[in-house]
Amino acid sequence: MNILRKISVILTFTLVFTFTLTGCGQSDKNNKNNREQDNNSKTENQSSQNTDNTLEDTTNMENENTSDNTSNDTAAEKEKELEVQFGDDGTPFIMHLYDNDTAEAIIRHVGTANWRLPIYHYDDYDNWEVMQYYDIPSRYDIPSNPETITSEKAGEVYYSEPNRIVLFYKDAEVSGEYTKVGYFDFTEEFQSAVENNPTVPGWSNKLVLINSID
Repeated sequence: MNILRKISVILTFTLVFTFTLTGCGQSDKNNKNNREQDNNSKTENQSSQNTDNTLEDTTNMENENTSDNTSNDTAAEKEKELEVQFGDDGTPFIMHLYDNDTAEAIIRHVGTANWRLPIYHYDDYDNWEVMQYYDIPSRYDIPSNPETITSEKAGEVYYSEPNRIVLFYKDAEVSGEYTKVGYFDFTEEFQSAVENNPTVPGWSNKLVLINSID
């Protein structure tokens, strides 16, 4: 009887010890899993933060590049415009220039010194009622790439060799070898300014002033 009681106590102790070890093992396993989950969560958060920082940096760079490009575009646009007056006291008009060597040369030369060009013949040459031409001093070297032009719109500006700017202030059908230079936004005020450009007192000519834009 005592032997059976001892055996029962031993079995009971063994079972309790076994359950205890199992519980400890399960607890350690759970703790390990929890630690792994915490580490994974930290890694994911860090990765997400890095991704957000990368996206923010990329966005900032794109904004900076857009700003730089906008500034460059604005500067380039200003370089392709000149201010023109018909007569010393005339209203200024903007001449928009094309992107070619002829226009670039004119911009460069006017940038060194504004032009004040005389119109010696304004009513005694062919097609004077639709166009004017302004002689540029021969000291200015201006390249050209002429093509045959047969139809012109009011406000269009051309270069004609040697050293001559041709402005059409009315629509015209005039054939010539011209290089495109630029154009004016045509308005009635513009046409009136060209046609009513006053003769310089004491001279027999009119003046056109071509100025750079700061």
